[in-house]
Amino acid sequence: MLQQYMTAPVNGGLQNHLAEPIRVGVLGFGGLGQAACRVLAPKREMRWVAAADQKGYAYNPDGLNADACIAVYQSQGTLGYLGREGTLSSDSIRELIEQARQVDGYFLALPNLPNTFMASVAEEFIRSGWQGVLVDAIKRTSAVEQILALSEDLKAAGITYLTGCGATPGLLTAAAALAAQSYSEIHCVKITFGVGIANWEAYRATIREDIAHLPGYTVEKARAMSDAEVEALLDQTHGLLTLENMEHADDIMLELAGICDRDRVTVGGVVDTRNPKKPLSTNVQITGRTFEGKVSTHTFTLGDETSMAANVCGPAFGYLKAGITLHHRGVYGVLTAAEVMPQFVR
Repeated sequence: MLQQYMTAPVNGGLQNHLAEPIRVGVLGFGGLGQAACRVLAPKREMRWVAAADQKGYAYNPDGLNADACIAVYQSQGTLGYLGREGTLSSDSIRELIEQARQVDGYFLALPNLPNTFMASVAEEFIRSGWQGVLVDAIKRTSAVEQILALSEDLKAAGITYLTGCGATPGLLTAAAALAAQSYSEIHCVKITFGVGIANWEAYRATIREDIAHLPGYTVEKARAMSDAEVEALLDQTHGLLTLENMEHADDIMLELAGICDRDRVTVGGVVDTRNPKKPLSTNVQITGRTFEGKVSTHTFTLGDETSMAANVCGPAFGYLKAGITLHHRGVYGVLTAAEVMPQFVR
């Protein structure tokens, strides 16, 4: 299916030469899914052709219009009402996979609620016989472990799956893996994030996943909360969610990459659900000892002007492009953002 993606030496290296754009699907059409289609709209190397939400899906091999899709979803609650391109469905993911056989790769912009949901989606792709590239931005260590457990099945199915490819885990994990090269020993990796969202309802599922990290909450409890209960909690905290020592997959990803043991990785941050401005700068600090015996810290800080959506979707599609190259070379199974360098998508 991916024969149109050829590789040729360029200045001693390899570069993708795309005979036609990579055909991309987006599963999930909440705040993150809608941002993803906007990120894709100006790309020449990718064409957004498919999307699914809870109640329906849309597919057009010639490309979907982001403005039209968002307008229909926001007014009617599902892409299923998108004229000839939309289909109402109570089993939208499975039906889209079956109908859109020519999609080369999917970004799984789905809430991992319950914590087994993303693994169940991967299993749906395995059963379907579809071959291509899957990229997720899931956050919990236990969720990534479930994807890793499917590696042999994904390999046998001819699927290249890149996991933990958002901002954190993802962009910051990759930065930590790169910065670690300065050291003979890594003492600790500390990731601190700040997220600003003007209206939490645009990212309901993401906020529930964050609430699940608060003391006294679980994934199941956060998932079961009504919108009114979430709103009441946010009223109590003045719209701020302060998260510490999170179960975050940066730890297992850096451990698998041989950077450091997972207990040396800590993740935390602040989410402001009522203000688009970040409450603090997002950064990763990598502290280690050099071969000369000196202890130092590298710090990689994201610009405050880049939104959560930009820092998740951009890397996700960079990893998807890298995954296409790997898939063309016959590399199947599961890889993480700490093992693969994303490729810039023009």
